[in-house]
Amino acid sequence: MTIFTGLSAFPITPADEAGRIDTYVLSRLLDRLCVAGVDSIGLLGSTGSYAYLSQAERGRAVAAAVEAVAGRVPLIAGVGTLRTDDAVALARDAKRKGADGLLLAPISYTPLTEGEVFEHFRAVAAATDLPLCIYNNPGTTHFTFSLPLLRRLADLPGIRAVKMPLPGEGGLTEDLARLRGALPEGFSIGYSGDWGCAKALLAGADAWFSVLGGMLPETALKLTRAAQDGQSAETARIDAALGPLWALFREFGSLRVVHAAANLMGLTQAQPPRPILPLQGRDLDRVAAALDPLGLR
Repeated sequence: MTIFTGLSAFPITPADEAGRIDTYVLSRLLDRLCVAGVDSIGLLGSTGSYAYLSQAERGRAVAAAVEAVAGRVPLIAGVGTLRTDDAVALARDAKRKGADGLLLAPISYTPLTEGEVFEHFRAVAAATDLPLCIYNNPGTTHFTFSLPLLRRLADLPGIRAVKMPLPGEGGLTEDLARLRGALPEGFSIGYSGDWGCAKALLAGADAWFSVLGGMLPETALKLTRAAQDGQSAETARIDAALGPLWALFREFGSLRVVHAAANLMGLTQAQPPRPILPLQGRDLDRVAAALDPLGLR
């Protein structure tokens, strides 16, 4: 059975201005997710600021997370970084510390070819026996996985899932059909882009890789379960209530918004990593206004 299914909650990684992680607060955030009953936790994803953290701090985050989660929920660790050897080292360290799965994005300064990405993923997948999810996030990596490349990667031992962006053209049903037709049976297909993921689950996606789930797990679970059960009216009702948050995610980027929300909810006072600046003034007031109807402050 795959761990890449249902609601995968992606929390922030609280850290100070020097990039040192507050493992106590991180553990509290993860405990909330376990108590809520999310299907998995995506540690050190984009919401978790992985690209801004040193390898040492990422190791500290995994160790603290494994201790806090204590086997209650599968823990998926992001291991994306510029160099292949460093990604291999992060994967091995995550395995050694007790992570249950890996998430890998092809980060690069120099634009990568498909052959380079294939070799990068092959090396990291071979480094451990942990199941690995492909992180297709062209908005940050500026690399888009073609269907033939996904098919080649899916044939590698250990690569079990893909985290897709919402389709730019065509509908989710068509996108899922295209992927299902090309990828092996049992290969997990999930989506990110919270504002469209309820529709993705209704269309038959296996997973929602969720920013909201890392901050508001109970709300995200209600939306997930309604969509998984095919309750279109209830899904639409919950999704509509979250519309103001979705609008803020799209306008400011979810990383800024979830840090602001976590501050307003009293979960942490950690700020986004510089050079990203925290929301202030009227923008912060808009986050508060989006949270108030949900009874979260």
